[in-house]
Amino acid sequence: MPSYKFLFLPGDGIGPEVARAAEEVLAAVGEKFSHQFTVAHAHIGGAAIDATGDPLPPETLSAAKDADAVFLGAVGGPKWDGGARRPEEGLLGIRKALGLFANLRPVTPHPAVLGASPIKAEVLKGTDIMVVRELTGGMYFGEKTRTKDSASDMCTYTRAEVERVVRRAAEFARARRGKLTSVDKANVIETSRLWREVTIDVMNREFPDVELEHILVDAAAMFLISRPSSFDVIVTENLFGDILTDEASMLAGSMGLLPSASLGEGKRGMYEPIHGSAPDIAGKGIANPMAAINSLAMALRYSCDLAEEANAVEAAVNACLDAGEKTPDLGGSLDTMAVTKAVIARL
Repeated sequence: MPSYKFLFLPGDGIGPEVARAAEEVLAAVGEKFSHQFTVAHAHIGGAAIDATGDPLPPETLSAAKDADAVFLGAVGGPKWDGGARRPEEGLLGIRKALGLFANLRPVTPHPAVLGASPIKAEVLKGTDIMVVRELTGGMYFGEKTRTKDSASDMCTYTRAEVERVVRRAAEFARARRGKLTSVDKANVIETSRLWREVTIDVMNREFPDVELEHILVDAAAMFLISRPSSFDVIVTENLFGDILTDEASMLAGSMGLLPSASLGEGKRGMYEPIHGSAPDIAGKGIANPMAAINSLAMALRYSCDLAEEANAVEAAVNACLDAGEKTPDLGGSLDTMAVTKAVIARL
Protein backbone atom coordinates (compact mmCIF):
# COMPACT_ATOMS: atom_id res chain seq x y z
CA MET A 1 0.00 0.00 0.00
CA PRO A 2 1.52 3.38 -1.01
CA SER A 3 2.25 5.70 1.91
CA TYR A 4 2.45 9.51 1.93
CA LYS A 5 3.31 11.96 4.71
CA PHE A 6 1.05 14.99 5.17
CA LEU A 7 1.68 17.82 7.60
CA PHE A 8 -1.37 19.90 8.54
CA LEU A 9 -0.81 23.46 9.77
CA PRO A 10 -4.31 24.63 10.78
CA GLY A 11 -3.16 28.14 11.76
CA ASP A 12 -5.59 30.90 12.66
CA GLY A 13 -9.17 32.07 12.20
CA ILE A 14 -11.12 29.64 10.03
CA GLY A 15 -7.91 27.77 9.26
CA PRO A 16 -8.57 24.95 11.74
CA GLU A 17 -12.12 24.53 10.43
CA VAL A 18 -11.17 24.14 6.77
CA ALA A 19 -8.04 22.12 7.62
CA ARG A 20 -10.25 19.63 9.44
CA ALA A 21 -12.44 19.39 6.33
CA ALA A 22 -9.41 18.70 4.12
CA GLU A 23 -8.10 16.10 6.56
CA GLU A 24 -11.42 14.25 6.60
CA VAL A 25 -11.50 14.17 2.80
CA LEU A 26 -7.90 12.90 2.77
CA ALA A 27 -8.93 10.03 5.04
CA ALA A 28 -11.83 9.22 2.72
CA VAL A 29 -9.51 9.20 -0.29
CA GLY A 30 -7.15 6.83 1.51
CA GLU A 31 -10.00 4.45 2.28
CA LYS A 32 -11.48 4.56 -1.23
CA PHE A 33 -8.20 4.16 -3.13
CA SER A 34 -6.27 2.03 -0.62
CA HIS A 35 -3.57 4.57 0.16
CA GLN A 36 -1.93 5.11 3.53
CA PHE A 37 -1.69 8.78 4.50
CA THR A 38 0.37 9.53 7.59
CA VAL A 39 -0.85 12.79 9.14
CA ALA A 40 0.98 15.11 11.54
CA HIS A 41 0.04 18.53 12.92
CA ALA A 42 2.02 21.61 13.92
CA HIS A 43 1.60 25.29 14.76
CA ILE A 44 2.17 28.26 12.46
CA GLY A 45 1.25 31.94 12.47
CA GLY A 46 -0.68 33.43 15.36
CA ALA A 47 -1.35 30.04 16.91
CA ALA A 48 2.40 29.43 16.96
CA ILE A 49 3.04 32.84 18.53
CA ASP A 50 0.56 31.99 21.28
CA ALA A 51 2.12 28.58 21.85
CA THR A 52 5.83 29.34 21.47
CA GLY A 53 6.36 33.04 20.79
CA ASP A 54 7.59 32.20 17.27
CA PRO A 55 5.32 32.31 14.16
CA LEU A 56 7.43 29.53 12.60
CA PRO A 57 8.84 27.28 15.33
CA PRO A 58 11.86 25.14 14.37
CA GLU A 59 9.89 21.96 14.98
CA THR A 60 7.23 23.08 12.47
CA LEU A 61 9.83 23.70 9.80
CA SER A 62 11.53 20.38 10.53
CA ALA A 63 8.22 18.54 10.18
CA ALA A 64 7.48 20.37 6.92
CA LYS A 65 10.82 19.30 5.46
CA ASP A 66 10.02 15.70 6.37
CA ALA A 67 6.56 15.73 4.73
CA ASP A 68 5.54 14.88 1.17
CA ALA A 69 2.91 17.63 1.29
CA VAL A 70 2.08 20.46 3.66
CA PHE A 71 -1.50 21.71 4.09
CA LEU A 72 -1.93 25.21 5.51
CA GLY A 73 -5.26 26.51 6.78
CA ALA A 74 -4.68 30.27 7.18
CA VAL A 75 -2.61 32.72 9.21
CA GLY A 76 -3.27 36.13 10.71
CA GLY A 77 -5.92 38.12 12.50
CA PRO A 78 -6.43 41.32 14.51
CA LYS A 79 -5.48 39.56 17.75
CA TRP A 80 -1.80 39.80 16.77
CA ASP A 81 -1.81 43.31 15.27
CA GLY A 82 0.80 45.51 16.89
CA GLY A 83 2.69 42.63 18.46
CA ALA A 84 6.44 42.12 18.32
CA ARG A 85 5.97 39.21 15.89
CA ARG A 86 3.39 38.92 13.13
CA PRO A 87 1.68 35.67 12.03
CA GLU A 88 2.53 36.39 8.40
CA GLU A 89 6.22 35.95 9.22
CA GLY A 90 5.50 32.25 9.56
CA LEU A 91 3.90 32.04 6.12
CA LEU A 92 6.65 33.95 4.36
CA GLY A 93 9.30 32.06 6.30
CA ILE A 94 8.08 28.58 5.43
CA ARG A 95 7.73 29.48 1.75
CA LYS A 96 11.31 30.72 1.68
CA ALA A 97 12.74 27.85 3.72
CA LEU A 98 11.10 25.21 1.53
CA GLY A 99 12.05 27.00 -1.70
CA LEU A 100 8.43 27.29 -2.83
CA PHE A 101 8.87 29.86 -5.58
CA ALA A 102 5.81 29.17 -7.76
CA ASN A 103 2.28 29.70 -6.47
CA LEU A 104 -0.43 28.16 -8.66
CA ARG A 105 -3.94 29.55 -8.44
CA PRO A 106 -6.49 28.08 -10.86
CA VAL A 107 -9.61 30.13 -11.57
CA THR A 108 -12.43 28.24 -13.31
CA PRO A 109 -15.93 29.55 -12.50
CA HIS A 110 -18.40 26.71 -12.03
CA PRO A 111 -21.63 27.07 -14.08
CA ALA A 112 -23.82 26.34 -11.05
CA VAL A 113 -22.55 29.36 -9.09
CA LEU A 114 -22.06 31.97 -11.81
CA GLY A 115 -24.85 33.97 -10.19
CA ALA A 116 -22.71 34.40 -7.07
CA SER A 117 -20.17 36.44 -9.02
CA PRO A 118 -20.67 40.20 -9.47
CA ILE A 119 -19.53 39.71 -13.08
CA LYS A 120 -22.15 38.96 -15.74
CA ALA A 121 -22.45 35.29 -16.66
CA GLU A 122 -21.91 35.99 -20.36
CA VAL A 123 -18.58 37.65 -19.55
CA LEU A 124 -17.47 34.69 -17.43
CA LYS A 125 -18.35 32.04 -20.01
CA GLY A 126 -15.29 30.04 -21.05
CA THR A 127 -13.03 31.40 -18.29
CA ASP A 128 -10.30 28.94 -17.29
CA ILE A 129 -7.18 30.64 -15.92
CA MET A 130 -4.05 29.40 -14.19
CA VAL A 131 -2.19 32.19 -12.39
CA VAL A 132 1.45 31.45 -11.57
CA ARG A 133 2.70 33.92 -8.98
CA GLU A 134 6.36 34.25 -8.04
CA LEU A 135 6.41 33.60 -4.32
CA THR A 136 9.79 34.10 -2.68
CA GLY A 137 11.12 37.37 -4.13
CA GLY A 138 10.11 40.97 -4.68
CA MET A 139 8.91 43.50 -2.16
CA TYR A 140 7.64 40.97 0.37
CA PHE A 141 11.16 39.67 0.95
CA GLY A 142 13.17 42.83 0.33
CA GLU A 143 15.02 44.91 2.91
CA LYS A 144 12.63 47.04 4.97
CA THR A 145 13.30 50.30 6.76
CA ARG A 146 11.09 52.47 8.94
CA THR A 147 11.50 55.78 10.70
CA LYS A 148 8.93 58.03 12.29
CA ASP A 149 8.30 59.88 9.03
CA SER A 150 9.26 57.47 6.26
CA ALA A 151 9.35 53.82 5.29
CA SER A 152 10.68 51.72 2.41
CA ASP A 153 10.40 48.20 1.08
CA MET A 154 13.09 47.05 -1.33
CA CYS A 155 11.84 45.18 -4.42
CA THR A 156 14.58 42.99 -5.91
CA TYR A 157 14.52 40.24 -8.52
CA THR A 158 17.37 38.28 -10.05
CA ARG A 159 17.49 36.78 -13.50
CA ALA A 160 17.48 33.27 -12.03
CA GLU A 161 14.36 33.96 -9.95
CA VAL A 162 12.45 35.19 -12.98
CA GLU A 163 13.68 32.38 -15.23
CA ARG A 164 12.52 29.58 -12.98
CA VAL A 165 8.99 30.87 -12.43
CA VAL A 166 8.50 31.81 -16.09
CA ARG A 167 9.72 28.34 -17.08
CA ARG A 168 7.23 26.71 -14.71
CA ALA A 169 4.38 28.87 -16.04
CA ALA A 170 5.31 28.18 -19.66
CA GLU A 171 5.24 24.44 -18.99
CA PHE A 172 1.66 24.79 -17.79
CA ALA A 173 0.75 26.91 -20.81
CA ARG A 174 2.24 24.34 -23.18
CA ALA A 175 0.11 21.62 -21.56
CA ARG A 176 -3.04 23.76 -21.67
CA ARG A 177 -4.04 26.12 -24.52
CA GLY A 178 -0.58 27.37 -25.42
CA LYS A 179 -0.77 31.00 -24.30
CA LEU A 180 1.26 32.76 -21.61
CA THR A 181 0.50 36.27 -20.38
CA SER A 182 3.30 37.98 -18.46
CA VAL A 183 2.09 40.79 -16.20
CA ASP A 184 4.49 43.56 -15.19
CA LYS A 185 4.83 47.33 -14.86
CA ALA A 186 7.73 47.74 -17.26
CA ASN A 187 6.79 51.30 -18.19
CA VAL A 188 7.90 52.61 -14.78
CA ILE A 189 9.54 49.89 -12.62
CA GLU A 190 13.08 48.64 -13.21
CA THR A 191 12.46 45.16 -11.79
CA SER A 192 9.60 44.82 -14.27
CA ARG A 193 11.93 45.76 -17.12
CA LEU A 194 14.23 42.94 -16.06
CA TRP A 195 11.20 40.66 -15.69
CA ARG A 196 10.07 41.36 -19.25
CA GLU A 197 13.58 40.99 -20.71
CA VAL A 198 14.15 37.64 -19.02
CA THR A 199 10.68 36.38 -19.93
CA ILE A 200 11.31 37.09 -23.60
CA ASP A 201 14.69 35.33 -23.43
CA VAL A 202 13.23 32.20 -21.80
CA MET A 203 10.26 31.99 -24.13
CA ASN A 204 12.27 32.52 -27.32
CA ARG A 205 14.89 29.99 -26.27
CA GLU A 206 12.78 27.24 -24.68
CA PHE A 207 9.12 27.74 -25.57
CA PRO A 208 8.83 29.07 -29.15
CA ASP A 209 5.60 27.07 -29.53
CA VAL A 210 3.85 29.01 -26.73
CA GLU A 211 2.22 32.35 -27.54
CA LEU A 212 3.55 35.14 -25.31
CA GLU A 213 1.90 38.45 -24.51
CA HIS A 214 2.87 41.23 -22.11
CA ILE A 215 0.27 43.25 -20.20
CA LEU A 216 0.84 46.02 -17.66
CA VAL A 217 -0.60 45.17 -14.26
CA ASP A 218 -3.21 47.95 -14.28
CA ALA A 219 -4.50 46.80 -17.66
CA ALA A 220 -4.46 43.19 -16.48
CA ALA A 221 -6.69 44.13 -13.55
CA MET A 222 -9.15 45.66 -15.98
CA PHE A 223 -9.05 42.75 -18.44
CA LEU A 224 -9.65 40.19 -15.69
CA ILE A 225 -13.04 41.83 -15.23
CA SER A 226 -13.86 42.77 -18.82
CA ARG A 227 -12.55 39.73 -20.75
CA PRO A 228 -11.39 36.99 -18.36
CA SER A 229 -11.81 34.19 -20.90
CA SER A 230 -8.99 35.67 -23.00
CA PHE A 231 -6.40 34.45 -20.46
CA ASP A 232 -4.87 31.00 -20.32
CA VAL A 233 -1.81 31.11 -18.01
CA ILE A 234 -0.75 34.33 -16.28
CA VAL A 235 2.72 34.69 -14.75
CA THR A 236 3.65 37.64 -12.57
CA GLU A 237 5.70 38.82 -9.62
CA ASN A 238 4.83 38.41 -5.96
CA LEU A 239 2.96 41.63 -5.14
CA PHE A 240 1.05 41.83 -8.42
CA GLY A 241 0.09 38.17 -8.17
CA ASP A 242 -1.22 38.57 -4.63
CA ILE A 243 -3.53 41.39 -5.68
CA LEU A 244 -4.67 39.98 -9.02
CA THR A 245 -5.57 36.55 -7.67
CA ASP A 246 -7.79 38.03 -4.96
CA GLU A 247 -9.50 40.00 -7.71
CA ALA A 248 -9.80 36.86 -9.81
CA SER A 249 -11.50 35.04 -6.94
CA MET A 250 -14.58 37.15 -7.60
CA LEU A 251 -14.84 35.59 -11.04
CA ALA A 252 -15.58 32.30 -9.29
CA GLY A 253 -18.14 33.93 -6.99
CA SER A 254 -16.36 33.45 -3.67
CA MET A 255 -12.84 33.31 -2.24
CA GLY A 256 -14.09 30.13 -0.57
CA LEU A 257 -13.81 28.29 -3.88
CA LEU A 258 -10.22 28.94 -4.93
CA PRO A 259 -7.35 26.60 -4.01
CA SER A 260 -3.64 27.14 -4.40
CA ALA A 261 -0.41 25.17 -4.59
CA SER A 262 3.06 26.48 -3.78
CA LEU A 263 5.78 24.46 -5.48
CA GLY A 264 9.55 24.42 -5.71
CA GLU A 265 11.96 22.30 -7.71
CA GLY A 266 10.91 18.94 -6.25
CA LYS A 267 7.64 17.20 -5.48
CA ARG A 268 7.07 18.66 -2.01
CA GLY A 269 4.59 21.53 -1.99
CA MET A 270 2.42 23.56 0.35
CA TYR A 271 -1.29 23.76 -0.32
CA GLU A 272 -3.73 26.32 1.01
CA PRO A 273 -7.05 27.99 0.22
CA ILE A 274 -6.54 31.61 -0.79
CA HIS A 275 -9.28 33.04 1.43
CA GLY A 276 -7.18 33.86 4.47
CA SER A 277 -8.17 33.57 8.12
CA ALA A 278 -11.55 35.38 7.86
CA PRO A 279 -11.67 36.23 11.59
CA ASP A 280 -15.18 37.67 11.25
CA ILE A 281 -16.65 34.20 10.70
CA ALA A 282 -14.16 32.10 12.67
CA GLY A 283 -15.83 29.65 15.02
CA LYS A 284 -19.27 30.01 13.41
CA GLY A 285 -18.98 26.79 11.41
CA ILE A 286 -20.00 28.44 8.14
CA ALA A 287 -16.63 28.72 6.36
CA ASN A 288 -16.67 27.33 2.83
CA PRO A 289 -14.39 24.24 2.84
CA MET A 290 -14.33 23.79 -0.93
CA ALA A 291 -11.17 25.81 -1.53
CA ALA A 292 -9.42 23.77 1.14
CA ILE A 293 -10.70 20.50 -0.31
CA ASN A 294 -9.62 21.48 -3.82
CA SER A 295 -6.23 22.50 -2.38
CA LEU A 296 -5.99 18.96 -1.04
CA ALA A 297 -6.76 17.70 -4.56
CA MET A 298 -3.82 19.76 -5.84
CA ALA A 299 -1.61 18.13 -3.19
CA LEU A 300 -2.66 14.69 -4.40
CA ARG A 301 -1.88 15.69 -7.99
CA TYR A 302 1.41 17.53 -7.63
CA SER A 303 3.09 16.05 -4.55
CA CYS A 304 1.78 12.48 -4.66
CA ASP A 305 1.28 11.93 -8.43
CA LEU A 306 -2.27 10.74 -7.69
CA ALA A 307 -4.10 12.32 -10.62
CA GLU A 308 -7.07 9.94 -10.55
CA GLU A 309 -7.64 10.63 -6.88
CA ALA A 310 -7.31 14.40 -7.40
CA ASN A 311 -9.83 14.28 -10.23
CA ALA A 312 -12.24 12.32 -8.04
CA VAL A 313 -12.06 14.94 -5.26
CA GLU A 314 -12.62 17.81 -7.71
CA ALA A 315 -15.51 15.96 -9.34
CA ALA A 316 -17.11 15.45 -5.92
CA VAL A 317 -16.85 19.18 -5.16
CA ASN A 318 -18.36 20.03 -8.54
CA ALA A 319 -21.19 17.55 -7.97
CA CYS A 320 -22.01 19.27 -4.68
CA LEU A 321 -22.15 22.63 -6.42
CA ASP A 322 -24.44 21.17 -9.10
CA ALA A 323 -26.71 19.80 -6.37
CA GLY A 324 -26.83 23.11 -4.46
CA GLU A 325 -24.95 21.71 -1.47
CA LYS A 326 -23.27 24.99 -0.53
CA THR A 327 -22.31 27.25 2.34
CA PRO A 328 -23.92 30.70 2.89
CA ASP A 329 -21.26 32.62 0.93
CA LEU A 330 -22.66 30.96 -2.21
CA GLY A 331 -26.30 31.34 -1.23
CA GLY A 332 -26.53 27.91 0.37
CA SER A 333 -27.62 26.85 3.83
CA LEU A 334 -25.16 24.11 4.80
CA ASP A 335 -22.43 24.52 7.37
CA THR A 336 -18.76 23.65 6.90
CA MET A 337 -18.91 20.05 8.02
CA ALA A 338 -22.19 19.34 6.21
CA VAL A 339 -20.56 20.37 2.93
CA THR A 340 -17.51 18.27 3.81
CA LYS A 341 -19.67 15.23 4.44
CA ALA A 342 -21.50 15.87 1.15
CA VAL A 343 -18.20 15.88 -0.74
CA ILE A 344 -17.11 12.66 0.97
CA ALA A 345 -20.43 11.02 0.14
CA ARG A 346 -19.92 11.86 -3.55
CA LEU A 347 -16.46 10.32 -3.61
